[in-house]
Amino acid sequence: MPHKEITRDEVAKNNTEDSLWFVIDSKVYDVTDFVDAHPGGESVLRQVAGTDATEAFYNLHRQEVLQKYDNLRIGTIAGETSKVIPHKAGDLSVVPYGEPTWLTPQFKSPYYNESHRRLQKAMRVFVDEEVYPVAQECEREGNTIPQELIDKMSKKGILHMRLGPGKHMHGVDLMDGAVKGEDFDYFHDLIVGQEMTRANARGFQDGNMAGMTISLTAVLQFANDEEWKNKIAKEVFSGEKKICLAITEAFAGSDVAGIRTTAEKTADGKHYIVNGTKKWITNGVFCDYFVTGVKTEKGLSVLLIKRQEGLETSAIKTSYSPAAGTAYVTFDNVKVPVENLLGKENKGLQVILSNFNHERWMMAGAVIRMSRLVTEECMKWSNQRIVFGKKLIEQPVIRQKLAKMIAHCEANQAWIENITYQMTLMPYAQQATHLAGPIGLLKMFSTRSAHEIADEAVQVFGGRALTRTGMGATIEMFHRTYKFDAILGGAEEILGDLGVRQAMKNMPKSML
Repeated sequence: MPHKEITRDEVAKNNTEDSLWFVIDSKVYDVTDFVDAHPGGESVLRQVAGTDATEAFYNLHRQEVLQKYDNLRIGTIAGETSKVIPHKAGDLSVVPYGEPTWLTPQFKSPYYNESHRRLQKAMRVFVDEEVYPVAQECEREGNTIPQELIDKMSKKGILHMRLGPGKHMHGVDLMDGAVKGEDFDYFHDLIVGQEMTRANARGFQDGNMAGMTISLTAVLQFANDEEWKNKIAKEVFSGEKKICLAITEAFAGSDVAGIRTTAEKTADGKHYIVNGTKKWITNGVFCDYFVTGVKTEKGLSVLLIKRQEGLETSAIKTSYSPAAGTAYVTFDNVKVPVENLLGKENKGLQVILSNFNHERWMMAGAVIRMSRLVTEECMKWSNQRIVFGKKLIEQPVIRQKLAKMIAHCEANQAWIENITYQMTLMPYAQQATHLAGPIGLLKMFSTRSAHEIADEAVQVFGGRALTRTGMGATIEMFHRTYKFDAILGGAEEILGDLGVRQAMKNMPKSML
């Protein structure tokens, strides 16, 4: 039925089982055939039959629900216009503090230029249209990332961008020309990470090639054969092959030196024989290559191991979705060519530690962005939820909670942008010297902030924050999964200690 103008009197007449209409935001909906399918039960719809249900609807739902069921709309109220702002793919949030300052029209930033804004816009559209729907389905069903989405990301240059600036970016078409690979800097890198986080699915977030971002860098930096390195890189960047980092063991988490997986050379010196296990390996379930920390004769080494006979993976159930592909990996007499050694034998600790700064910085950027998304959800909910005859936002205690959440988001975004600016001015070796501590402290504080924000968000949403579907789904997911960021990549306590120890190295020797 084409949309037409309808009077409120006409709506009021359609309040029976045979014809059930109501009004939401000056739009008329015919739910006669939808009553039995309504997730909240038929009685709720019958209570508002023939009336203006705007306040009742927005006290329980978001605008996205109306957009989902737009096929039920039959017209608009004569002489009235909609007051609700519909969301379109690529749109910036209009909620105060819903975007970082640099994306808020009335504010300026010294860090971002036009190429950053082009990339942000392109990434926002891509995530809204391509990533978000897939992420939500995978998170819900526990499926790993489909090859079709990997192929789309590869074509757009997203897989290249996930590794940050470097020679691997040169000559690559990024988001249909939004930015040149040679011009890609750490602020572009930050934009990609934070926009991808908006897919709003923590398990899928790690399942979306996170293993590649922390493992392929070791191949690019430490492979001992250029031709072999380029072959692996081509396979991974094209999406043909998947790669992950296999360091953590049951006996070795933050204590990397405690690795027990062994690699012994064969008598002819042409191969390593690898035996041992790895645990909590992100993407391990579906990966083809494993950048693996092993114990060799006189120290630690790192090998690139191809999935083969003797290498088995099994899924580990964690508190977030199986979409992450978290795995337990077993190596049983796995034969690895010595050419697959990354870096030097017995000098693998350097290889393992080389990407920690970038990994921790990426994780901080993601949890900071997710914290903002949760805060935005609380702002929207507080503005539309009616309790004790007034909006939640009219309660001082709720405003205090929101103030705390906003302050954490703004402080952390400002801190990560400051660190990112320093990264743009330093080669990677200098970053390790001067920024390992600040990045460690940033990650520690941003996950402490996530703890506070998750706690306050649950109180704002109440029982809905304990339900995996409906209005509080984002809050429930964040409260259940924010601890992944507090543990993965280095626990809060380890990183806080690192930050202080690095600072003390620059402490004057004399008494002050």
